[in-house]
Amino acid sequence: MKKTALLATAFLTLSTSPLLTACLDSGAEITQREELIVQESQRLNDWFAARYEEQLARSPMSRTYLGLPDGMDQLDDISQTAIEEEMELARSWLNEMRRDFDIDRLDAQSSLSYRLFEVDIEDQLATHAVGQNDYVFSHMSGPHTGLPSFLINYGKVESVEGAEDYISRLRAVQTYIGQAQARAEAQFADGVTMPKFVYAKVSDAARNVISGSPFEESEENSPLWQDIRTKINSLETTQAKKDDLLEQAKEALLTSVQPAYISLIAMFDQQAAAATTDDGAWKLPAGSNYYNVRLKHYTTTDLTADEIHDIGLAEVARIQDEMRDIMKRVGFEGTLKEFFTFLRTDPQFTFPNTDEGREAYMSEATAIIDDMRGRLDTLFITKPKADMVVKRVEPFREDTAFGAFYNSPALDGSRPGTYYVNLKSMEDQPKFLMQALAYHEGIPGHHMQIAIAQELQGLPKFRTLGGHTAFIEGWALYSEAIPKEIGLYTDPYKEFGQLGMEIFRAARLVVDTGIHSKKWDREKAVQYYLDNIPNPEGDVRAEIDRYIVWPGQATAYMIGKLKIEELRKKAETDMGEDFDIRQFHDTLIANGSVPLSILEELVDDYILTSKPETK
Repeated sequence: MKKTALLATAFLTLSTSPLLTACLDSGAEITQREELIVQESQRLNDWFAARYEEQLARSPMSRTYLGLPDGMDQLDDISQTAIEEEMELARSWLNEMRRDFDIDRLDAQSSLSYRLFEVDIEDQLATHAVGQNDYVFSHMSGPHTGLPSFLINYGKVESVEGAEDYISRLRAVQTYIGQAQARAEAQFADGVTMPKFVYAKVSDAARNVISGSPFEESEENSPLWQDIRTKINSLETTQAKKDDLLEQAKEALLTSVQPAYISLIAMFDQQAAAATTDDGAWKLPAGSNYYNVRLKHYTTTDLTADEIHDIGLAEVARIQDEMRDIMKRVGFEGTLKEFFTFLRTDPQFTFPNTDEGREAYMSEATAIIDDMRGRLDTLFITKPKADMVVKRVEPFREDTAFGAFYNSPALDGSRPGTYYVNLKSMEDQPKFLMQALAYHEGIPGHHMQIAIAQELQGLPKFRTLGGHTAFIEGWALYSEAIPKEIGLYTDPYKEFGQLGMEIFRAARLVVDTGIHSKKWDREKAVQYYLDNIPNPEGDVRAEIDRYIVWPGQATAYMIGKLKIEELRKKAETDMGEDFDIRQFHDTLIANGSVPLSILEELVDDYILTSKPETK
């Protein structure tokens, strides 16, 4: 008999016993029923914990990222075979959960976990079904830049054993990169090619990894050699041991890393010759269906490409009206487009493109975060324990990294959350945008939501460490405006910058769907941005190139933010004077990441249970 059937029998026995029938509402029956719910909920949570450990065992790199000590000498298996195995495993887990657990026998949080696991696995399987169109490499992400960054940022060398682990991973690079290359070659054979402009970018990024010593005669060290040398030389051991470790590291770089990247560059150059200038997902095999699946994955809604496009147009128009009001406040005479040009070109709005200018930017960005950190009590009940720092993107990946992004803290507290800023070109990081940008990537944006989720107690790890783009990015975009409520946008230009960040995401709805559904070319998308948002042209072109290789992702930000604003307005209207912004924010972020439909249910429950008559 299945365990759920046994549990059902137990409930049936409780409800049909003659004695209990006579005392249907007795405390004994309620207690037994509650105990069974507690037991079944614990059994499900134990099952989730076992599945998480099973999944984590397959990814030594994930364990390193989370700050766990085992597997530091290994890289993941990223072959197509391994990916298929993971999907079969996910499918079997979903079937097992549905077979062995009854959602009606669970407490509220466990029932929510059941639903979230179900939704997440179904999404994984749907995404995998069209995954042959996901580019293995791109100029925005991929193993060619992701692996060196991982080794540099997460490869701890605090002992001789740590150095040996790092070297073991260097020796495994050829296999790891080779697995990704094999997948990219299979894609190419099936008619999946990146737009022509991308190949030069990924090729250059790969060359950067093996540029400098020891790969060539140079006074400059390559990024990986510089990193491992610095770490080994900092060890407290004999010079002879350091020299031995350095020789092993150099050999691994020359016999594993270099041939892997030479082969990769040759593949990029070969495929580039057959690539076209078509940019959108529509050009890929079954491209329309692929894009629809990606939209559903990123937005967690059933909105169509046309609906998202129209929402974007309406939001751009709304925000432009607010921008015109600020333009009048600062006394600018001219059109909104002329005001954009003024913001892009006037030197008062950028730091100097020098080391001193970059240091000044980092100093001010850190000050913005520190100031906001000290004001959280007015807006939040729950706050993260993990610290957060601001760092500059490493020069070797400036050409391919985002303008700004966030990395979560280690679970053991050994690594803080990190807000990274790409300062390759200071013109692309104007002063009037930096306040909203810091709020988005740091506090109260990504760091608040992600670090708090990691620290939640009593929830399965897939909830505390998982994520839904619409929720995560929607929260961060919503967070850009929160400081306005406590008077932190005192400079009208920075207030305009907050609107600039908002319209940036609204316009994404237009250009992403334009490129991938309406067959806009690259230049049409660029021009739409230049006509409608204040961002510098270099930033605009980088963003459009990002959307081209990452279909649908950019739509999640504004769709998520609009849902959060809709739910807040509903709570404020329904609760009146009983509305507490701190409790509302806790409702949003104290359950981890959830799809937008489930977020709405959580807010509805908060509204209902917070009303005086239901307390």
